Amino acid sequence: MLRVFIAVDIEDPLLLSRIERIKDSVVSTGVPMKPVETENLHITLRFIGEVPVGVVEEIKREVLQGLAFRSFTVRLVGLGAFPSPMRPRVVWIGVREGVEELRALRDEIERGLRRLGVRPDDKEFHPHLTLARIKGSRNLQALVKLINEMQDYEVGSFTVTSVRLKKSTLTRRGPIYETLMEVKSS
Repeated sequence: MLRVFIAVDIEDPLLLSRIERIKDSVVSTGVPMKPVETENLHITLRFIGEVPVGVVEEIKREVLQGLAFRSFTVRLVGLGAFPSPMRPRVVWIGVREGVEELRALRDEIERGLRRLGVRPDDKEFHPHLTLARIKGSRNLQALVKLINEMQDYEVGSFTVTSVRLKKSTLTRRGPIYETLMEVKSS
């Protein structure tokens, strides 16, 4: 069994340093949390979960090999949180531009996965870049204040030129991601 997901990685060094500074501000609120490591920053198109190796091979062949898209720009803007800024459990940076393109990719991937019999994901797709998972409520007001202050903060843009099938190995220190397949834009 492999734990897998399909994502767009953030690789631009300048953008990553900006995101890192924002993450540092989030961490400095003193709220207990697990920040996402810089090398693991990505926008998830579809979390698939634990599937047999054979299914991973089918996903590569039947879903990803036929995935065709043109490169496009994603603009990252603002801090937010799930389920809400007032009750943050996951802190994220939002996507302001490129939402429709990401949604089209996600829909195409979803259709392919359904054909393979992979359990559908019925949650509405909200493209975002997860920064941290909240582990407690100490100093929560400081975090809520920061999220509200930065809800329209311009983070930066990057060009999506590939989509990756990633393997996630869970460890005590956090997940380790490995690219199993990359599909480049046309």
